[in-house]
Amino acid sequence: MKANILFFIMATLVFCGCKSTVQEDAPVEEKTTQKEESVTEQEAPGIDTKDEGGKPWVVDIEKLTKDNINFRTTKWTGSYFQMTVMSIPKGEDIGLEVHTENDQFIRIESGSAKVLMGETEDSLNYEKSVEDDWAIFIPAGYWHNIINTGNKPLKVYVIYAPAEHEKGTVHKTKEDDDHHH
Repeated sequence: MKANILFFIMATLVFCGCKSTVQEDAPVEEKTTQKEESVTEQEAPGIDTKDEGGKPWVVDIEKLTKDNINFRTTKWTGSYFQMTVMSIPKGEDIGLEVHTENDQFIRIESGSAKVLMGETEDSLNYEKSVEDDWAIFIPAGYWHNIINTGNKPLKVYVIYAPAEHEKGTVHKTKEDDDHHH
């Protein structure tokens, strides 16, 4: 029950675009420490692929999402939910899938897409067009696919409850994701 309440509060805050009341002038030492824990530029040029889960973390989620160049990068994996960022290339899709044990929240930060959902793989009878600032709620057990219909990469962040991917997962391309082989 506590996990459901936490997920609802987090999803509501994210969906509403509510701003944190944390002071902007955080100590320089704290910012430096987070940077030192990041992966090296050679491992992921310009992109921090570290999963910050299991500890408090505050982030500009719009910037984090738009800056991501990987198909999927887990950014926070906790005990009860997980947040990933995704970049879906022009003309491609997330891939038809179902999560039987996970509810899913997807927020479009940049781009446009077609959302397909249904109770069976052969009956995707729920279809919506979405773009920047739209949110998608996918109940556990629903087949779904998100298709990039725009002319640039689709940038989204995803919250799974409970976590779907192993902490620290990075899929540079859709082909790296073993869910779609």
